[in-house]
Amino acid sequence: MDSGFYAASAGLQAQSQALEVAAHNLANLNTAGFRGQQTTFQSLLALPRPNQPNVINAVLNAATNNFGVMEGTHLDMAAGNLETTGNPLDVAIEGGGFFAIQTAGGTRYTRNGSFQVSSGGQLVTAAGDLVLGDLALKDKGGINVPAGVVSIASDGTLSVNGAVAGSIQLVEFAPGTRLISEGGSLIAAPAGSAKPAQQPMLKQGTLESSNVNPIGSVVTLIGVQREAEMLQRAMSLFDTEFNRIAASDLPKV
Repeated sequence: MDSGFYAASAGLQAQSQALEVAAHNLANLNTAGFRGQQTTFQSLLALPRPNQPNVINAVLNAATNNFGVMEGTHLDMAAGNLETTGNPLDVAIEGGGFFAIQTAGGTRYTRNGSFQVSSGGQLVTAAGDLVLGDLALKDKGGINVPAGVVSIASDGTLSVNGAVAGSIQLVEFAPGTRLISEGGSLIAAPAGSAKPAQQPMLKQGTLESSNVNPIGSVVTLIGVQREAEMLQRAMSLFDTEFNRIAASDLPKV
């Protein structure tokens, strides 16, 4: 019985974590460039008892000690929809790749191309983080944007009144690279894993929407909630049985 209680407890913890992920996805339905997180689960088998008396007991022991836990999360890399805004500083990435930005915590990556010009004349994100320039050019520390009509080419070249002002850095990662969401559209990656995108393709006056499917996410949220409620009921039953044993059987010992 204690094994069943622990299994239910482990399952409830896993579903609680999954519930947080599902809620976070739904909260970012309208966050430009947001990449939804997907949960993965694994079966954690507790160590078998020594000198198992027979095969049936061994099988039952394995079943009751098979705990379901959340293995982790990974980013859904499917593209979001492209929405025309008409703002010349809005840029969407068509295909793969990420913008590189400089935050207080170091270099981060994003698909959110909602940019603006800071009071100091540099290209920044809506949060005020510096948009990094092309690694191969002198503007890799940032892009100065003088007053004038801004034009952004598909390769990231930024021009003002026809004169080149800089080039927006676009990077990509090798398949299997561990990318971690840091809230909103910010993504962290292992140091040195970002490489210049081979075929950058940007679209000015456009933003990429979140790739979270609202209907699918709501269905997932409801399913996780129901699973958690079922496990809570199971734990309550175990607790009731423990109390019964303590009240009726232990005094007889």
